[in-house]
Amino acid sequence: MNRIFKKNACRDKRYALLLEDLDRTKHDLDSAYANLANVIEPDLIDCYIYEVQSVQMRYKFLLSRVKQIEDSYAKNPLEASGS
Repeated sequence: MNRIFKKNACRDKRYALLLEDLDRTKHDLDSAYANLANVIEPDLIDCYIYEVQSVQMRYKFLLSRVKQIEDSYAKNPLEASGS
């Protein structure tokens, strides 16, 4: 019985860390957009375009992981996932 609680606590901790990382990535994305909006140098424009694309990809990945975990909670909240 104690093993189930440890697995859920571990999973909840990972979920919380994932949400923190998602929030941090959202902040990074907002910052990259703001930087892109304020540059006029062509090389910097290219740099911030790549940064926006990179952070968008990270955000999409993290968001899909959050949704995957939330779906596993919805299916059976008592059963620990294999991740």
